[in-house]
Amino acid sequence: MSWTRRFPAVPAALLAALLALLSLFAAAPAARAHEERPVTLPDGSGSVPQYRKAEPDLLVCKTDRPAFERRISAFPDELKQRNLALYERCEKSGYRHLQEAVDAVDRPGMNIAILPGLYEEEPSLPKPTGECAALKAPNSALGYQILSYEQQVQCRHNQNLVAILGKTDLQIEGTGANRLDVVIDAKYQKLNAIRADKSNGIYFRNFTAQRTTFNSLYVLAGDGFVIDDVLTRWNDEYGFLTFASDHGLYKNCESYGNGDSGIYPGSASDINDGRGYDVPRYSIEITGCHSHHNMVGYSGTAGDSVWVHDNEFDLNMGGASMDSAFPGHPGLPQNHAKFERNLIHDNNADYYRYVADGTCARPPIERGYEQGVVCPQISMPPGTGIITAGGNWNVYENNWVYGHRRAGFFLSAVPAYIRGEEQWSKQADTSHHNRYAGNVLGRDKSGAARPNGMDVWWDGQGRGNCWQSGPDGSTPGTLPECGERRGAVSGGSARLVGEPVKLAQLLVCADYSVQARKLPAGCDWYGARGLERVETQIALAVAAVLLLVGGVLWWRRLRGSRLGTAASLLGLAGLALDVAGSTMPLAGTMVPALALLLLGLWWTGAGIALRPGRPWLARLTLLVAALTLLDAFDKAVLLIPWIPLGPSWLRALLTVPWVLWATIAASRPGPAPARPAGPGGDPARDRAPVPAGPAPALHTEATPDPA
Repeated sequence: MSWTRRFPAVPAALLAALLALLSLFAAAPAARAHEERPVTLPDGSGSVPQYRKAEPDLLVCKTDRPAFERRISAFPDELKQRNLALYERCEKSGYRHLQEAVDAVDRPGMNIAILPGLYEEEPSLPKPTGECAALKAPNSALGYQILSYEQQVQCRHNQNLVAILGKTDLQIEGTGANRLDVVIDAKYQKLNAIRADKSNGIYFRNFTAQRTTFNSLYVLAGDGFVIDDVLTRWNDEYGFLTFASDHGLYKNCESYGNGDSGIYPGSASDINDGRGYDVPRYSIEITGCHSHHNMVGYSGTAGDSVWVHDNEFDLNMGGASMDSAFPGHPGLPQNHAKFERNLIHDNNADYYRYVADGTCARPPIERGYEQGVVCPQISMPPGTGIITAGGNWNVYENNWVYGHRRAGFFLSAVPAYIRGEEQWSKQADTSHHNRYAGNVLGRDKSGAARPNGMDVWWDGQGRGNCWQSGPDGSTPGTLPECGERRGAVSGGSARLVGEPVKLAQLLVCADYSVQARKLPAGCDWYGARGLERVETQIALAVAAVLLLVGGVLWWRRLRGSRLGTAASLLGLAGLALDVAGSTMPLAGTMVPALALLLLGLWWTGAGIALRPGRPWLARLTLLVAALTLLDAFDKAVLLIPWIPLGPSWLRALLTVPWVLWATIAASRPGPAPARPAGPGGDPARDRAPVPAGPAPALHTEATPDPA
C-alpha cells in the first residue's frame, strides 16, 4: 500500500520536510559495495546438493613427495594410508593445479579430490595479455572491470585464480585431516581465489582459500551449492560471497581477516517477497559457522530469505548486518532473514585506525592482514550486535547478544533514493515488521552478566516492528512489544522518517571512503568524542540560537514577570542538559527527555507570560511547548503510534518561525508584560511601572502588539 494512500491528509509541510530530507540523502555519496554484471535470480528448480562419498574421478597433487609425506605424517593411520594411495594414483594420472582438473570435468556428477599441499595455481597468476588485456567493460568504483559471463569464459583468469564456469553437480574436496591441510592461495594477485559462475549443484568441502583482493570463495547465479568445512581468510572484501543464488547451504565454515564480511549471502533468491512471517522455505541456510576478526561477521545486501542459526559471530566490528543500501542488487529491499540461536558477542574491534594511519593505502600484500590488520570497506557502527539498515519481515529470536559497547540491536531505515530508486511510493518501504523476541540480552550462555552499552538503538521509522519486553536501555526509551502470536504488536509506529538528529548522524557517518582515507569528522564511529560529535554540534547550534533569542526575549519582555524569569531559568538548564547529554554516546533517552521536559516548561511559562501583550506569539509559544513536552513523552514514556511524523520533526518545523517571531517581538520597544495573578501576589502590585505621559500614550501601550 502506498503511504500516500495510507495517510491522505499528510500536510504540505510534511511533504516539504520529506522532500528536503530525501534531497539530502540523494546528495550523499553514491554507495558501492559488491558490483557485478546484471544477473537474474535462479528459477528455483534446483536443490541443495548431497555429499558424495564415492572415490574421486580426478585428483590434484604436487610432485614433491617428501613434502607431501611430511604434511600427512601426523594424520590418523587410516587417513594417512588413504592419502598415500591417492598420491600414488595422482602421480601417474593426476593434475598439479586445481584449474587443470576443473577443465577436465566433462560431465555432471564428477568428484575432484585435492591432496594436502599449498596450491598457488601458478599458470593462472600472471596478468592478462593479448585480447584479455584489452577487454571493453565498465569499471567498478573500486577499479576492477565488471565483466560479462561471456568475457569471464573468454578470459577466465583476468580476475579468478580458479574459474568454475557452467559446471553441474561438481564436488571439490580436500583430503586432509582438517581444512588447513589444503590451501589455495591467490597471493593478492586476483579478485577471487575460486569463482563458481552459473554452476548448479556444486559442493565445496575441507580446504582453505585465502589472500585475494576481493573474495576467497565466490558463488554467482547458482541454483544449489554447499560450502562445508571450508576456511576463508585475509581478503580485501569477503571471505565467502554467494550472490543471486538459491538452494544454498553453508555449514561448519570459518572466516576471518576480511575487510567487509566473513559471510555474505547477497541477493539471495527473493522467494518470499510479499509474504508475512510464515514462509515455505529459505533460499540459503547458514549453520555451525564461526566468523570473527572481520569488519562484520555476516552481511547481506538484499540478503533475502536467509536462515542463519546456531553460528558464532564475535570479535568483529559488528556481529551481523543486512541492508537495502547499495544499488544494483536484485531483491531489494532486503526481507525475510531469520536469525535464531546464534552467539553474537563482543563485536567491539576498531579497524578504522588502519585507514587513518595509512596502513590500508599500501598494496594488500604489505598491509599485514596475516598479523591481524583489517581494512574496513564501508561505514558501520562498531560495537554493535545485529544491524538492520533497511529491511522488512526479519525475525531475530532466541539469540545470545551480549558484550557490545554500543548496542545489541541496531535498526534504521534506508530511503529508496540510496539504492537509486526515485518513486515516491518506495521512499518509506523500509524498515517494517522486524521482530525481536526471546533473545538473551546482556548475558552469556552461563548466565553471567555481559551487558551491552544499550540493548536497542532504533531511529523510530517503520510499521510493525516489535521487541521483547525489558531491554536494558534503548532509544527510544519504550519500544513496541511483540505479542505472543507472531505478528502481534503492542503499540507500534507508523513513522515515515526517523528522528532528525539520528538521521543527521547516519548521513554524516555514511560519508566514508577507505580508498580516499576519508573518515567523516563528527561521527563517533570513527573516534569523534565530546564536542567533535555531530549530535553535540547540532545541540550546540540549537542551544546558541535559543539562548540568544530567549535571553533577549527575557530581557525585553519577560524579566518583569516572576513566571517568565523562572521559566527562562528552566530553559537555560534544559539547553545545558541537552548539550551535555549529546556528548554521551550512550546517554539513552532519559537525559534528552529531561532536557526536553525543561525546555517544554520554559516555553509553557514564556507563553503564559506573553499572553497579556503578545497573544499570538503566546499561542505559538504554547504550541511549541506542547510539542516539546509531547516529544519528551514520546522518547521516554510511550512511543506515540499511528502518526506519520514524530513530535521532534513538528517541533523543529515550528521552532523556526517561533525564533523569527520572538526575535521581532523582542526587538520592538515596549514595557515588559504584567505578571499574572497567583501565588506571586497582586498583579497590580507586580505590574511594571508605566512612564508618565498623556492618557493616549497609556492607551496605546495597553493595546496588544500583533507581533
